[in-house]
Amino acid sequence: MITSALWAGKTYGVFGLARTGRSVVASIEASGGRVLAWDDGAAARAAFGGGEVTDLHTADLTGLAALVVSPGVPHDNPVFSRAIAAGIPVIGDIELFAEARAGLPPHRVVGVTGTNGKSTTAALIHHVCVAAGVPARLGGNIGAPILGEAPLLDGGVYVLELSSFQLDLTFSLDCDVAVLLNITPDHLDRHGTMAAYVAAKERLFAMQRPGRYAVIAVDDDYTRAIADDLSLAPGREGHVIAVAGDRVGGQRGWPNLQGPHNAQNAACAIAACRLLGFDDAEIADGLETYPGLPHRMERVAEVGGVAYVNDSKATNPTSTAPALAAFDRIHWIAGGLAKTDDLDACLPYLGHVAAAYLIGDAAPLFARLLAGRALVETAVTLERAVALAAAAAVPGDTVLLSPACASYDQFTDYAARGAAFRAAVGEL
Repeated sequence: MITSALWAGKTYGVFGLARTGRSVVASIEASGGRVLAWDDGAAARAAFGGGEVTDLHTADLTGLAALVVSPGVPHDNPVFSRAIAAGIPVIGDIELFAEARAGLPPHRVVGVTGTNGKSTTAALIHHVCVAAGVPARLGGNIGAPILGEAPLLDGGVYVLELSSFQLDLTFSLDCDVAVLLNITPDHLDRHGTMAAYVAAKERLFAMQRPGRYAVIAVDDDYTRAIADDLSLAPGREGHVIAVAGDRVGGQRGWPNLQGPHNAQNAACAIAACRLLGFDDAEIADGLETYPGLPHRMERVAEVGGVAYVNDSKATNPTSTAPALAAFDRIHWIAGGLAKTDDLDACLPYLGHVAAAYLIGDAAPLFARLLAGRALVETAVTLERAVALAAAAAVPGDTVLLSPACASYDQFTDYAARGAAFRAAVGEL
């Protein structure tokens, strides 16, 4: 695990005891620090493994070096508010990693953010590093918590996927290369306004020192404005790399990077990898051999000439739209817990949709939005949707789970939804 002498002899509050919180506790204690740990969930406290817990709602917070909260903790939580009122810094595990960097062997950090595509782009950059023989770690919003990973040897690269929630809790992460993919409305229930959401993404660049690099996909108005402003900032001359997804070629040779959204992901990954010093042959090899991610345009089977693709991680219409653009004739399984009351981003690609099979809470809403635009069947459950789609599909078609919704009405998360899709396909 990653430790730091800076934490020795200090006391930290840790609020949230899922994987990330447990990694924070372990790293601080291994560094010689003390932890007051708490989770509002009884199950999470029980899973803490018998470790001592302290109710941070009532405990005296005086003297804490910081309150370390898990990214999912809303800012209006009383513990969060108590710490702020007491003048105690409220941070996340990524900020602790930033603090620990000075004690690690020489390395570089790539930070990746954006509304959609973060996981694929971060994983692709990591894959290029590993395929080229450069030691690398993948963490943040993807994979294992970064503090629980073994430190890299000299010359390694840490690749971090960073959500807006994580960036809100990070103050000193100086990325060698910072990547912004896109910005579309998301998480407004948490951030309140679009301006606040955009500001959270911009923090990734604000934390960089002069001379560091920014890679920004300029395919939407928000990112174009950020790139324009950043390129005029002192010390940024020549260090802001603007890329556009429609200018990247070669997707035919990248089997797990299909669709326009992956063109954007690849364009940003290519630019970042060049800044890390990889040559075109090393990057090309990484693009060709990239295995893809579970639940993101994941081809799970071909049955009777019909492809079954699991895109469960597409939890909003903007994320689903490129998946609809990627295949010629689609049996689209959509629905769940809607994040927006429209499907505007998907409408230009409905010509690819042979039929839509709607599930979950959003089924009535989506049925109204798609009326007269596509053939619609209300399936209610994912299993029935797969069965209906399989019965209607012909060789050459694609049955696509790309819900454009969160999963919480019927599943614990998008991964559970994707696993249910795999299981249903396996029963065909």
